[in-house]
Amino acid sequence: QVQLVESGGGLVQAGGSLRLSCAASGSIFSIGDMGWYRQALGKQRELVARITRGSSTNYADSVKGRFTISRDNAKNTVYLQMNGLKPEDTAVYYCNAHVARYGERYLAQYWGQGTQVTVSS
Repeated sequence: QVQLVESGGGLVQAGGSLRLSCAASGSIFSIGDMGWYRQALGKQRELVARITRGSSTNYADSVKGRFTISRDNAKNTVYLQMNGLKPEDTAVYYCNAHVARYGERYLAQYWGQGTQVTVSS
């Protein structure tokens, strides 16, 4: 089995910063794309940022210039540095990873349990 464990969420004032981390563990052979999604109350889950194994990135327009995604392949960990936070960034943030387990020849998608980010005005 594969587990994704997020950390770093919390309450912050508008303009502040937070750094989210997500560590993958378990029977992992290789990890492909990793990313962060978020879901605000009453809204659909949306992509925030995504990073390939080679560190190519893409971002939602709403976070470009404020958020930075990065990864440490040796630690099977992805990060999301969030600066200039706005109240509209308030949501549950979910980590996502495409993982090949030992003995498998395909990538399966896994999700973390989510971490709450609340930005007060």
